[in-house]
Formats: sequence, C-alpha cells, structure tokens
Amino acid sequence: MTRTTNYRILNPVTATTREVAEVLNRTVDGKLNSVGEFTIAHSTTSTTVTDPRVGKESVILFSPLDAHFYSVEPVVNTLNNGSFVVESKSHGHATAVAYVIIG
Repeated sequence: MTRTTNYRILNPVTATTREVAEVLNRTVDGKLNSVGEFTIAHSTTSTTVTDPRVGKESVILFSPLDAHFYSVEPVVNTLNNGSFVVESKSHGHATAVAYVIIG
C-alpha cells in the first residue's frame, strides 16, 4: 500500500518560465509530492515510518483510510531526519493511515 505522487520536479538550472509556472500553478492547486501511507499492525503500539522528506521540524498530519483509525488514536512521538515514530493504542486490527508532511 503506497501512495505514489509523481508531480514534476524542476531542474534549477534549465527550467523554463513556462515549466516554473506550470509547477507553481499545480502547487497552488494542492498537488504536492509530500504524501504517503503506512499501516499500523494489529497489537502494536509503535510504528516507525521511514520517509526521506521528513525532518526534525516537520509537521505530520494523518488521514484515516479505514474505520479502525479512530480506535488506535495515532500520534507522532518522535521526529528524526528521514523518519518518524507513531505511537498508538494496541488494537486487534491493522489500520491504514495516509499522511502529509509539511516542512
């Protein structure tokens, strides 16, 4: 279960004005490469998510992908460069979670 976004990344040296405008307009419309998904396994209370876009000052926002999300109450416990640790309540079901990284 991976969410793949492949919006264009510009070359800082050769990007044309038109390409910059296209990427900027897409960004204004909310099309960002800062999303992902992970699963909280059943009967666990800690999940480490590896994502190279995460930094120690990032903000991670969650979105439920199934009804079990609300019973596990996930929260970011630790932010590292390249990963974050999610603490949750122990439960009997695997729970799919989408996230967005800001910063």
